[in-house]
Amino acid sequence: MTIRIPLSSPDIGEPEIAAVNAVLRSPRLSLGAKLVEFETVVADFVGCAHAVAVSSGTAALHLALIGACISEGDEVIVPSFAFIAVANVVRYVGAIPVFVDIDERTLNLAPSAVESAITTKTRAILVVHTFGVPAAMNELLEIAHRHNLQIIEDACEAIGGEYQGFKLGSLGRAGVFGFYPNKQITTGEGGILVTNDARIAARARSLRNQGRGETGDWFEHLEIGYNYRLSEINCALGIEQMRRLPEILEKRAAIAQMYFTALKLHAHIEAPPARVAEGKISWFVYVVRLAKEFHGTRRGAVVTAMQARGIGCARYFAPIHLQPAYRDVSHRCMDLTATESVSGRTLALPFFNQLSLAQVLEVCSTLQQVLESV
Repeated sequence: MTIRIPLSSPDIGEPEIAAVNAVLRSPRLSLGAKLVEFETVVADFVGCAHAVAVSSGTAALHLALIGACISEGDEVIVPSFAFIAVANVVRYVGAIPVFVDIDERTLNLAPSAVESAITTKTRAILVVHTFGVPAAMNELLEIAHRHNLQIIEDACEAIGGEYQGFKLGSLGRAGVFGFYPNKQITTGEGGILVTNDARIAARARSLRNQGRGETGDWFEHLEIGYNYRLSEINCALGIEQMRRLPEILEKRAAIAQMYFTALKLHAHIEAPPARVAEGKISWFVYVVRLAKEFHGTRRGAVVTAMQARGIGCARYFAPIHLQPAYRDVSHRCMDLTATESVSGRTLALPFFNQLSLAQVLEVCSTLQQVLESV
């Protein structure tokens, strides 16, 4: 099976290649000037005092929870409709993920559901800006303030998104971004933690580097840490991608608009929200919802048929609480009616910077044909 229109594709240009080559010709491949520059560029863009680049968005989330002093037996509210890392990091620190339902329009945490999940053990709300759509931060921040909880923002899918004029990732105690190749920008592999809390930043810098201190002694370790470093190669790529980020976000918004126009008259397909009242979407993926009769196995048949026709697509997301990995892992579930209803009908369509109008039209017409035949 040959995929002619992939689900995603990184956008790497000659400046990125030249920057990576320059690092490879240098004597410093880790913990050098490119790391500092990349962190500065991201911190300035987001509007936070500190940024700590690490090996993945998952690593950034892990360090954010440690920095927020989340530990054994604590409860952390998370969506089940999300990438599994959002729950895994809660388990990494010995805490209990509490799976809460989503708003059916935005696919983000439903504030009323969050409030009903809070107990005396709750310590934090891990807010995911799903698919780059801003969560209802005013309501979630108010709930957190009233119950003395911390908010960690998982903005791995949302770099450049905004809420009431503030960049996503800058509104909680800490925020994180991911730079996997399918994201808006990429470092190959990598992530970053942003915060205005100097203590969280300092601890994250130590922990990413095997718990080393700032003395310069390579063999002095203040605590048990991790190898979460991000290489100079990755950082050089990230710096060049950040320079292009405004242009990239405009391109992706234009491609999303192509889809909205092309799908306007298609039966059995519900488009994602085109906009949110108090924020700006950063288009990570374009995920439609199929009609209810395509829930589950019939949706699987659609994916198979689209791929057989050379078009990449995928289900986004499988609920975490239903994953085999969580059958025997401590967690708590609230009512997840919306999560289970929506997740069985979602379909991610090809979405990347170089996607053409002709390709968008082919994807949409093929999808309509497939829906009429499966």
